[in-house]
Amino acid sequence: MAQAYNLKRKQYFSSKLLASLKNSERDERVLGIADVDLYVPRLNFIFGEADVGSGTAIVSLYRLRQEYYGLAPDEALFLERATKEIVHELGHTFGLGHCPNNKCVMHFSNSLADTDLKEAHFCNKCRPKIIL
Repeated sequence: MAQAYNLKRKQYFSSKLLASLKNSERDERVLGIADVDLYVPRLNFIFGEADVGSGTAIVSLYRLRQEYYGLAPDEALFLERATKEIVHELGHTFGLGHCPNNKCVMHFSNSLADTDLKEAHFCNKCRPKIIL
């Protein structure tokens, strides 16, 4: 995990962590849950990343907690956010892309407000596209 840490950014490169989760069993999904700040080079941070080909995904809990923003803890809100991001990344492992419907769990979350706005389930257009 140390090789994924970027000292300059003070974040972990998610793709390196994701690569360590790769699984040879094609019929299984692997989800890593990290309590560190994740990034990819083109973005300031990410809530998660998935690799469709290997069926692996990683989700960061780091920015989902109210405490990160200097607010009082809210366990129910934290669990709701974590659920949405986990379902979102697992959705990618089942072949789903990002959805333009801002209520769909597959909508891209560019901010925590996006995560809070969307729901924890697939919309009527995404649900039938899931590749099992």
